[in-house]
Amino acid sequence: MKEFVEKLKALRNLHYMTQQEVAEKIGVTRSAYSNYEQGLRTPDLEVVKKICLLYEISADFLLGIDEI
Repeated sequence: MKEFVEKLKALRNLHYMTQQEVAEKIGVTRSAYSNYEQGLRTPDLEVVKKICLLYEISADFLLGIDEI
């Protein structure tokens, strides 16, 4: 989970976006998105899909599957 959290933060910063901007684009509250970045909540599959589409990345990359 730590790797997922780190990637979320890094991707957001790489794209020069605020938590609020990302939250709006993926359809969650800023609070919910903040919880994802802090590792306090885990996004459901639909939200993971939206994050991948937003950043144009694979779910394998975001979840660390392609690095095994």
